[in-house]
Amino acid sequence: MDPGVTFLFRERRYGSDVSQPPVILIHGAATTASVWERVVPLLDGLEVRAVERPCSGDLATELRFLAPLVEGAIVVGVGGGATLGLALASSEVRFVSALLHEPAVGSLAPELLAPMAAAFADGGVEAFGARLYGPSWNRSLAPLDDAVVARELGMFRGFEPQAAAAGRGAVLVTTGANSPTVRHEAASSLSAHLGYETSVLEGCAHFVHWDNPDVLASSILAAAARG
Repeated sequence: MDPGVTFLFRERRYGSDVSQPPVILIHGAATTASVWERVVPLLDGLEVRAVERPCSGDLATELRFLAPLVEGAIVVGVGGGATLGLALASSEVRFVSALLHEPAVGSLAPELLAPMAAAFADGGVEAFGARLYGPSWNRSLAPLDDAVVARELGMFRGFEPQAAAAGRGAVLVTTGANSPTVRHEAASSLSAHLGYETSVLEGCAHFVHWDNPDVLASSILAAAARG
């Protein structure tokens, strides 16, 4: 971890370039802010904040926490973090842009999180994390309290996306080229029903920020260049 990190308002802040919008990294279920440690060094020159969320299991609580952090920023999330990004997109918060990788989409793809819920029911956090993220995920990346994952799973399964509010920055929903078909169908549904722009990231699947950080970092840098 970067020895220059300072801890601010439950954030881990890196970099110091104030000439561009800060990049806010939002983690998903069964992870903490540490899941971004492979991406952050690739974002040299940007102000980057890897946020440690409350993980309350309550959508309104999570959004109240995130709202002041993402105002005027570039929002990046994967999985549950991307789901929260979608919720922010339809809120009153005005961010610069958002890059959201494989969010939950509620009734647009109701089967999307079913395998993860079944894994959690059968084998707890370890089974859940392995099913969602694959073999490179390990228990050290998750919160210490197993109850955190249970309440987060309920929150994300109950989420229903809405169209982005007028005047919000551009929102790009990405899918890994190696992800299962249901992930691509979920993104297509977001585009068809709610008008979100979508794109495929080559050579990766869901756990892009850990397994293929260079792929995600390139997309973040492109978003920052667009401003």
